[in-house]
Amino acid sequence: MPEDLVIPRHVAIIMDGNGRWAKERGLPRTEGHRRGAESVQAAVESCGDLGIEFLTLYAFSTENWKRPKSEVDSLMKMLERFLKQKTPDMVKKNVRLQAIGRLHDLPQSCQDQLHKSIEATSGNTGLTLIFALSYGSREEIIDGIKSLIDSVEKGHLDKGMIDAEVFSKHLYTRYYPDPDLLIRTSGEMRLSNFLLWQLSYTEFYITQTLWPDFRREQLVEALRDFGRRQRRFGGVA
Repeated sequence: MPEDLVIPRHVAIIMDGNGRWAKERGLPRTEGHRRGAESVQAAVESCGDLGIEFLTLYAFSTENWKRPKSEVDSLMKMLERFLKQKTPDMVKKNVRLQAIGRLHDLPQSCQDQLHKSIEATSGNTGLTLIFALSYGSREEIIDGIKSLIDSVEKGHLDKGMIDAEVFSKHLYTRYYPDPDLLIRTSGEMRLSNFLLWQLSYTEFYITQTLWPDFRREQLVEALRDFGRRQRRFGGVA
C-alpha cells in the first residue's frame, strides 16, 4: 500500500459512463456494462487490499427502470450472472456482500441469487460490499418516514425522541457508517438521488474517467486527493 494514502473507512461510488464508453467505441451499451462489471471487480479487490471497511456501489437506481426493457433485462441478467460467478471469490477473499434499495422490485431470480450470495458471505469479516439496487434516496427517506410513523403509532417510539440519529436508524443504511468519500466517474457534477441524507459531510471526488476505465490507479488517486482534505464537520480547523 502506498505510504502517502489516507484510508477512509467507507467509500461510495456513483459508477457512471458505461454507455458513453461504449458509444465512443461504436459498441453496444451492453458491452459498456460488461466492461463496467470488470471495474466493479477491480474496485472490490483494490478496496479490500487497501483496508477500506465499506464500499457502496450505485449499481441500479429506481430511475433506471425507465430505460428500454431490453437494456434493463440485460442488466438484470448481468447482475445475476455476476453474483453467481463472483460469490466464491468473495468468500475466498473475505468480502461480505450486502444490498440496499427496494430489492423486492428486482426479478425473482435476481432476488434469489442475491439472497444466496449474501448468505454465503455473511460470515466474512473483511470488506463489506454494499450494492445499491433499485435504490433512490428520496424513496429511502420516504420509507424511513413511514417507518418512523409506524413506530410512533405502535407506541415503540415517542415523537419527541426523533432526531437525526433516530431517523438514521430507520434508513436502509442503518447498519453502516456514513461514507467518508464519494467518487463519481465520467465528470458529472450531480448526486443522482444517491445517499442524499448520508452524504451530508462526505468528501466528493469527481473524475473524468469513465467507469469502464476505472481501476486501482484511479482509486489510489482519489484516495490521495482525499488525504489532502481537512474535514472540519462544520467546526474550525
